[in-house]
Amino acid sequence: MNRYRLGLAASTAFLFLSPALASAAPDVVVSIKPVHSLVASIMKGVGEPALIVEGAASPHTYSLKPSNARALENADLVYWVGPGLEAFLEKPLEALPKDAKVIELEDSPGLTKLPFREGGAFETHDHADHAEEGGEHAHGEAEEHGHHEGNGHDHGAKEAAASNGHDDHAHDAHAHDDHEHGGTDMHLWLDPNNAKAMAAEIAKSLSEVDPANKAAYEANLTALNGEIDMMDAEITAQLKPVLEKPFVVFHDAYQYFEKRYGVRVAGSVTVSPETMPGADRLSTIHAKIEELGAACVFAEPQFEPKLINVVTEGTQAKSGVLDPEGGALEAGPGLYGQLMRNLATSMSTCLSQ
Repeated sequence: MNRYRLGLAASTAFLFLSPALASAAPDVVVSIKPVHSLVASIMKGVGEPALIVEGAASPHTYSLKPSNARALENADLVYWVGPGLEAFLEKPLEALPKDAKVIELEDSPGLTKLPFREGGAFETHDHADHAEEGGEHAHGEAEEHGHHEGNGHDHGAKEAAASNGHDDHAHDAHAHDDHEHGGTDMHLWLDPNNAKAMAAEIAKSLSEVDPANKAAYEANLTALNGEIDMMDAEITAQLKPVLEKPFVVFHDAYQYFEKRYGVRVAGSVTVSPETMPGADRLSTIHAKIEELGAACVFAEPQFEPKLINVVTEGTQAKSGVLDPEGGALEAGPGLYGQLMRNLATSMSTCLSQ
């Protein structure tokens, strides 16, 4: 009797659970932590997206794992910034089934896009004295390279860069064309307004794939926008006392953050995070740090920290760590806000010393 009752209870439970299983949240896969955080925030209470680039790994140097490939094959929705950042995903996404919906977030409506910065790591064109004009900070420019790292920029530069010719913001994996992605700095999420634009595209595409949960996605979007606005105001106030102090970053990933908050980046240690700088470049940067009186030089957790010690040795510059991709943070809905606040705290702490 006991076995019979247990079997009957299990069968009854399955019958009740079956409708819920049939209307389960879509299988969603996301490329990098900052975007994963936005997607997880929109999906809160509905489902949890899978993450490809986990831990302290960087999309600049990542190789797809078999477990990642399996997750992609089973995905209903895939979110990535675009081939200019996650180049390792371009071919795998082209090979996905036609019913897999791929959202390239660099095509989100309302994004501010900035072009790659031209010139050498610290060289400038006609603003070599790093003068502040009309509240816009001029600073050194870093050498253009590859298709995803941009360099040196003056805060008065144009905000808009050409988009990559996409007419549709959501498309299946086989709809990828060979676009030119060379003109846009892809660290888009470091402007909170861009994060809000991407979140809106995420909520829209999720609602299209999963209309049963549209109300939840829209409510979560509203809540996320409020959180981002609060974070934005906090960071603006936190950085205000240190806006005049120049600093050097490991690689030129912070253009959107600079433009939003007015901080003064003087240059970058390396042009591309995939290629470590040689002795001549390190020597040049060391000399420039002294010449510019840079207050801080920031490492990144994904890359070799010893380089920072080399270029700061014998100078007055302090050292710190910036983590633009959240490599040292736990993935989840709260990561984006924590990532941005950590950048501001690292900058304000080091520059205030």
